[in-house]
Amino acid sequence: MKDKKIIVLMGGPSKEAEVSRRTGAAIAEALESKGYNAQTLELNPRTVLKDIEALGGEVVFNAIHGRYGEDGALQGLLEMAEIPYTGSGIMAHAVGMNKKVSKDVFKGANIPTAASESFNGNLESAEAIIEHIRKDFTIPVVVKSATQGSSIGVTIVRDEAQLEAAVTEALKYDPILVVEQFLDGREFTVSVLDGKALSVIEIRPHSGEYDYKSKYTVGATEYLVPAPISEEMTAEMQRIGELVYREVQGSGVIRVDVMTDHADKMYVLEYNTVPGMTATSLVPKAAKEMGIDFPTLCEKILLTASIGKF
Repeated sequence: MKDKKIIVLMGGPSKEAEVSRRTGAAIAEALESKGYNAQTLELNPRTVLKDIEALGGEVVFNAIHGRYGEDGALQGLLEMAEIPYTGSGIMAHAVGMNKKVSKDVFKGANIPTAASESFNGNLESAEAIIEHIRKDFTIPVVVKSATQGSSIGVTIVRDEAQLEAAVTEALKYDPILVVEQFLDGREFTVSVLDGKALSVIEIRPHSGEYDYKSKYTVGATEYLVPAPISEEMTAEMQRIGELVYREVQGSGVIRVDVMTDHADKMYVLEYNTVPGMTATSLVPKAAKEMGIDFPTLCEKILLTASIGKF
């Protein structure tokens, strides 16, 4: 692989573009420190194949968060162009990016997940959706846009007076929204690299809510690595993370987010096919705990690059 020109693709039109640029820059620097010929490239969806060719790119390291990079579109394009790329294939990305579809997959595969219901703003008015939520759920609930990452379009509704604003906010980003019963326990994440779970991390945001600001502001959240839980609970959470990886046919690295309830029962919230790789990101923290430094982690992900994924 060291004789190949590596293009670290980043940025693009999604709401997470700035985070993607930080991820891409960190990855390129790490790969260069390992002796790879790596260069970043800003994603222009209209010209991306020409841009890769112009730079002599032979392998793509996908650092695109959100639209195109995590919804399967980029993977389909690279498959057709026969350009090897890192990470999972089209299906895993498409399912992971759509919270409605991923919920359906979890339920079908007996992966524990919180009670939820999806709504289509193209078929129902916001008022009708709100009425359904009031009827079918007990406040507090979590209202999510179906296809955004980094907690964009997500609101924890703790009072019924917040419901209208939460639904309106979610529908700004996608006509499909998912409503999930709020879980009153602790928040964890399990990174899975090449099918093997890394150290479990407990997430404790100082604000009490793991939103965009808490995720990307240094010092806003406490990350406990390894999570201060029993060996049995750790093993079960890692088993669930590896189960998600297998069921969605993951490749490279994915990150599985898990919440517990007051009785420590575990529920998968979602999985991320292009986890962040910034100073505050979780996959590098989990890998470091297991003796894998950041450049080595990036190298391991790079070496999964291929075409012909599912």
